[in-house]
Amino acid sequence: MKCSVIAALLVIFAAGPALAEGTALTLAEAIARARNQAPQLQGADAALRAADANVGLSSLRPNPTLSVEAENVLGSGRYAGFGGGEKTFSLSMPLELGGKRGARVRVAEAERGAARIGRQVAQADLTFQITEAFVTLAASERYVEIAKASHALAERAHHAARERVRVGKASPIEEQRADVLRINAEVRLDKAIRATRLASATIARLTGSTTPVAITSTWFERTDAAVVGQPAVSSLALAAAEAELTAANARVDAARRDRIPDVTLTAGMRRYGESSEKAAVLALSVPLPLFNPGTAAIARSRAEYDRASAARRAVALEFEQSTAQAEADVADALAAARAATGPAFAAAEEAARIARIGYAEGKFPQLELIEAERSLAATRESSVDALAALHTARARLARLQGSNSPIYKD
Repeated sequence: MKCSVIAALLVIFAAGPALAEGTALTLAEAIARARNQAPQLQGADAALRAADANVGLSSLRPNPTLSVEAENVLGSGRYAGFGGGEKTFSLSMPLELGGKRGARVRVAEAERGAARIGRQVAQADLTFQITEAFVTLAASERYVEIAKASHALAERAHHAARERVRVGKASPIEEQRADVLRINAEVRLDKAIRATRLASATIARLTGSTTPVAITSTWFERTDAAVVGQPAVSSLALAAAEAELTAANARVDAARRDRIPDVTLTAGMRRYGESSEKAAVLALSVPLPLFNPGTAAIARSRAEYDRASAARRAVALEFEQSTAQAEADVADALAAARAATGPAFAAAEEAARIARIGYAEGKFPQLELIEAERSLAATRESSVDALAALHTARARLARLQGSNSPIYKD
């Protein structure tokens, strides 16, 4: 019985779109195409490149300064013009003390790690977005098949009722009821077709296609489809929070080291007037931290570290709760999908078959046929609803676990 039910589902929910044209895309192909043109990934790549450049920038030493000074010039007498003045050529080199450069590098490297995780987050978000749109389109295609079947049955029922009225075997009310059923079925079919076109256009936009796309989703009817893709050790949200905490800690260390004054060494040569006399010029300068001792920067960096630490704990708690809820949603959706595609579906299909035979032989009234067909259509729609909920729940759980790979192999 179970095998026959599954076979019936496969016939009713035939894979492949009824409306879209073009080469059929698998879930993995759609995700790959979307990654090639998704603006969120392009932005994440740019952020990572900027972080890479910042690591190189932070490791650079300060530039030296070349100075040329002229004293006792543009005066009067022997100091008229530039000839009698003193000229000094010097080179100044700042020396960073206290490990400031190493601290800057550690901050930049921590920010680069956060940027890498940000790119993974963008990939995982895009993967879930494509998967959700894929499930929506797959379900919409099957709703069209259901609506087509219901509309065809309604057309036949209306024709049969009209013939029964014509030969005097039924009242005109029966024909009116059949006509209402036919009109409603036509409305549902039009609605399902529009929904399928919209879902196909959504996939086309996400994948960069200029025409509506077709999809391959052989896994849709399978409640036992193996979920592929290995989840990460921890959630990407938790990894991003930890990366931000690491960067905040590095900024605290950099702020502490910034309090240590740097020195500037200057060496040069001074020439006196028009004579050939020369003398060396040496200088050592140290800034005095009178107005800005660096305590405010340390306080700010410590506050940012406390904020990042609190955010990390909040993300950890939310991850545990969200994962538990997502796992429960998957279990509930799996149970609902198995029930909807199992005995309930078989019973509704058998009831509709008996009602059709009985109505054709005049043993059952039209109302019983209408009710049986309506129950079968509702059961079919419920099975699609349950399957779509199952696949979406699995995709959401995979996203929470940090996977950015397709959840199914086509």
